[in-house]
Amino acid sequence: MERRDFIQAAGLFASLGMLPNTGLMAQPGTLPANLATDPLKPFYLPPSEPLSHKGNMDIRVWVRSEMTGGVYSCVECAVAPKVMGPPPHYHKELDELMYVLEGTASVMVENEVVEIAAGGWHFRPRNLKHTFWNASEKPLRFVDMYFNQPFEQFLERIFHELTPENGFPRGSEQHKRAHDLLNEQFGLVYAPTAFEERQAIAAKYGLQ
Repeated sequence: MERRDFIQAAGLFASLGMLPNTGLMAQPGTLPANLATDPLKPFYLPPSEPLSHKGNMDIRVWVRSEMTGGVYSCVECAVAPKVMGPPPHYHKELDELMYVLEGTASVMVENEVVEIAAGGWHFRPRNLKHTFWNASEKPLRFVDMYFNQPFEQFLERIFHELTPENGFPRGSEQHKRAHDLLNEQFGLVYAPTAFEERQAIAAKYGLQ
């Protein structure tokens, strides 16, 4: 399938229900070798309660890359009011498509900020610096869709494995090393001034 065809198919997946957590694949950033020969199978994802932001931000996987032959995956993301997203960054190989379910997402691409209200879509091609945040007083919830890379693995590791409870205290050397390794594996690149830019955005919009 050509890259342009991935985007045309994305809307078909956005209406699907939630997928229970089935665990990470062994090698982050890779897909099973048998995907080239095994036929795809239909699947049904039953409805689930909306994801909680737990006072900050959390993610839940819907569709995993191995379910679609490596073409597509997506996660639900919940963001508490007045919470800043990641430092500005870009992806070497990943294209992202966002569909907002609840609230309003503020998305910065390069130097432009756009507001995406519930029901709106936003596409971010690879190699463009971007970030997002919730500047409102209401919760934000959206589906983020990924093409040609199992980026759901990256997010699950960041949100649910590299935690203080698992021996990765925030700001520790072991946390930084694990994060840097994931960035390299998935081709995620931070801008040279990324963390300063994040602080400036948070200060401007009163975010935590």
